Order: sequence, then C-alpha cells, then structure tokens
Amino acid sequence: MNTLSSLPAQAVVLLGSLRVPDLEREARQTGQRWLRADCADASDKAGVLNALGRGWRLPKHFGANLDALYDCITDLQPRPDTPQPGIVLVVEHLPDGPGFDAVQRDSLLEVFRDAADYFSDLDTAFRVLYSVSDSRPASS
Repeated sequence: MNTLSSLPAQAVVLLGSLRVPDLEREARQTGQRWLRADCADASDKAGVLNALGRGWRLPKHFGANLDALYDCITDLQPRPDTPQPGIVLVVEHLPDGPGFDAVQRDSLLEVFRDAADYFSDLDTAFRVLYSVSDSRPASS
C-alpha cells in the first residue's frame, strides 16, 4: 500500500497505525523531502520547539517560537529533482500534560496547517504526521 499517496497532498494528521519506517521509505522513493523529530524528552512548549529545531535541523537563527517555526518551515525547499515535489514532516511523542496541553498542541498544529496552505499555493505536497504521548503521571 502506498501510505503517502493515500493521504491528501496537504495534511496534518495523527500517525495512528501508520508506520514511520514505511512512511520514510515511501517518501524517499518518491523524492519527498523527509524530516523527523522526536519530542519524547519534551514536557513543555519550549522543549517541543527545541526538539523540532534539533530533529529537523532548523537554522541556528530559529527563535524557538511559533512565528519563527512557521518562517523556518515555509523556508524549506522540496527536492528539486523530483517531478512531484513534496515535504513530509514527522513529529513523534508530542507531550500531553500540564506543560503542553491540548490548547498548546492545537496552536502548534495550526502552524502546520498554515504552512500546508502556503505550500498548496506552490503546488507542493506538505504532510505533517504526529503522535501524542500522555505525559501526565499515572493515577493509582
């Protein structure tokens, strides 16, 4: 099954049952730009933004705020040698707890949706796939 081709060209979706190695393989086979970040060690907004900056190798001038994130994402270029340009960003283990709650996660996802709109205007596929980890302490 072609995992990426089953997704809209502009998508911000949960990873769900999609397997990251399968996505990476397909992205590389189709010439998509592939970037992956793991937020497992993050517990708040600053930690998430730092994990994205490290994982995606954002420029040193990345300001670690949502406006700067949007600017850096929209500065990304698809691979020039592919007939169907595209960018695939994977964000694993977004925290879900007091330091990074649903409101903050929605703000981050809105940045990705805005970037998807930007890339749509350029006829460039832009897909963000993410997972969420519960970082709240287990109750007894």
